[in-house]
Formats: sequence, structure tokens, C-alpha cells
Amino acid sequence: MSLRADDAGRRGQIVRESARLFREKGFDATSVRDIASATGLQSGSWVYHFKTKQEILAAVMEEGLAQALERIEAIGREGLPPREHFRALLRTHLDTLLGPGQDFIPVLLYEWRSLEPAARPRIVELQRRYESVWEMVIGELQRSGEWALPTPVDRLFMFGALNWIAHWYRPDGPLDASRLAGEAERFFLRTVPARPRTTFTARATGSRAAAARSRPVAHPPRRKA
Repeated sequence: MSLRADDAGRRGQIVRESARLFREKGFDATSVRDIASATGLQSGSWVYHFKTKQEILAAVMEEGLAQALERIEAIGREGLPPREHFRALLRTHLDTLLGPGQDFIPVLLYEWRSLEPAARPRIVELQRRYESVWEMVIGELQRSGEWALPTPVDRLFMFGALNWIAHWYRPDGPLDASRLAGEAERFFLRTVPARPRTTFTARATGSRAAAARSRPVAHPPRRKA
């Protein structure tokens, strides 16, 4: 392994382990000694890659958004119809929130206020690019009529609902991420599963209708004057 590759591997390890610690313990409660212990590095050696803990936090958020953006841009290149595209975005977004080892985006959601203002513009730009992909697909669904009753704040409502899942979801609960994505699709697109229809039911209904048409109509008796 080259020296450059080794440095990149070490840096990636610091970012991954820091993301896990920030999610589990919180940014403020995680010490540089915790990070060094989790990565197997000496207490001061991480400074070679990051000068401050704030730089690590920014790197965690950037890494999460960069990975998520790469995944959804790859979906866009598949040329899917709007509804299938939206379904794939939902599954991918929920995986970045709930999947094993996916600590980056939850840290972004939980620790945004911990990030120093000077580091925020880079993160905001990545967020803007990520959300623009969703805005394009939502616009296509609105134009096709599949997104019922569009409003100017659909994107905000949608991300608010999706991102809050990270607070209440339990991996051992009744919903896995795939089924949860299906429920989210039905909720946002206001779709109802079609009821099964059979030939037998249709014939029976038709017979009842025919019988009703052929049955004489009983009129109430006239009252005597």
C-alpha cells in the first residue's frame, strides 16, 4: 500500500469512527481520546489529518452528503419514470438514515448546531445539490398529476417527515426500511392499494342488478278520500 493510500485509509477510518461516536454519544461528549481509542491511533496522531474536532465534524457531514448525492445521481442516470424514480430515491434516503453503519446523515441532522458557522457553506451547497434532485422528480410528479394537491412547501414537509424517522425507527420493529419506503410512497402520493376484483363478484353483481330491473315496482296503496 502506498503512503498516500495509507493516509487516505487512516483519514477515512477517523471519519467513520467519529461519525459513530458523534451519533452514539453526541459531539460535545465525544473527546479526542475517544476518537483515538476507537481508531487505534495515538492521542495526538489524528492531528496529522485534522487540526480540530470541528474539522472532523465537518468531514463527517461532507462525507455523508457526498455519498448520498453520488447514490441518487446514479439513480437519475437510469432514466426511470417519475414514480419509479421517486420510489428509488425514498429507498436510498431511508438507507442512508437507517442502514447499518450509516451514521453520517444522522450526525448532520442531530449536530448541525454544533458545527461552526465558517464550515457551514460547504455543507449547505451539498445539501442544495442533493435536494435539487428531489425537486426535479417532485416537479415531474406534480405535472403528471401523481403528486396530489402540490404546495410550495412540499419538499420541506417531505424531508421533515422522512428525516424524523431516524428518531423513532427501531430495526427490530414491525417495519423494515424497504416496507417503510413503500408506506412513505403511499403517504406522499396519496395512493390507496387497489381492491382485488374477481369475475365471480362481477357476475354476481350483474345478476343482482338484472334481477332488480326485472322485478315489478310496488307502489304504496292510495289513500281513500
